[in-house]
Amino acid sequence: MKLNDLKYYQALVKYKNFSQVAAKFNVSQPTITMAIQRLEKDFDTSFFIRDHVHKQLHITPTGKQFAVHVDVILNELKIAHQEINQAESSSIRFGLPPIIGNYYFPPLTPLLMREGLLSHLETSEHGSKEILKMLKHGNLDMALLGSLNPLKEVGLKTTELAEYPFKIIVSKHHPLATKKEVDFATLKDERFIVPATEFFHEQAFKQISHLAHFRPQVIYRTADIHVIKTMVAENLGIAYLTSLAITPEDNIHSLNVTSPLKQSFRLSAVTRSTELLTAPKQKLWDLLTTKKERQITV
Repeated sequence: MKLNDLKYYQALVKYKNFSQVAAKFNVSQPTITMAIQRLEKDFDTSFFIRDHVHKQLHITPTGKQFAVHVDVILNELKIAHQEINQAESSSIRFGLPPIIGNYYFPPLTPLLMREGLLSHLETSEHGSKEILKMLKHGNLDMALLGSLNPLKEVGLKTTELAEYPFKIIVSKHHPLATKKEVDFATLKDERFIVPATEFFHEQAFKQISHLAHFRPQVIYRTADIHVIKTMVAENLGIAYLTSLAITPEDNIHSLNVTSPLKQSFRLSAVTRSTELLTAPKQKLWDLLTTKKERQITV
């Protein structure tokens, strides 16, 4: 089986046109045809059905199944190239979502500096969803990630580091500022200021709103958590945030949520299970996960 055959196959599944695939790889159309025939012979099946009347190409059920495996194989080979290229490098491509970068990571920096690791970090800041995607595709070596549920992803090694409950935050002048806890269902008439959609907060907010049986009134959406807390402090609305992002300096009041669901922001250290960590990467991993026992490899 030739690597190029798999690349041609993946492109043919996408474009469903032999001429277009041939042009993409700058080869002749018979080259593509013979590659597909070799694969079909190897697996003793037909991956495509050619509809000459309508000039269309249809993928068979076995072709669809093989396409899933081809995507995995080619992605793993891409990651292998990236990991091998990084094997001699002392740099660490590190993913850090904004909330974790602003509220969890700073206290770690003196230790990382003393251990000589801070200068090795090449940090990428995105929401946890994008960081997770970059990690899976081999564009990052390691990351700190947030999730609503324990993070179990195929091909990733995960250690959960901490868990921070979600809370309602209000102005100290808001009527709820005299309370310690609240039922989310009683907030249906409140105005909400919410984080942008790249945060896991969006998923948590939708989930609890659904269980509380109301559609919240969202007056403003932003990726800047500091702006959200400032607006709340000015009594322009309320917010639903992880306690990780709430500090004593915020001049706001936070309440525990008793019902219909108690949600937590789970913070985990993550790397790919296939990557053999260099000395600096292993040192960083050990520092991040010291005395953490819940390690999961899928």
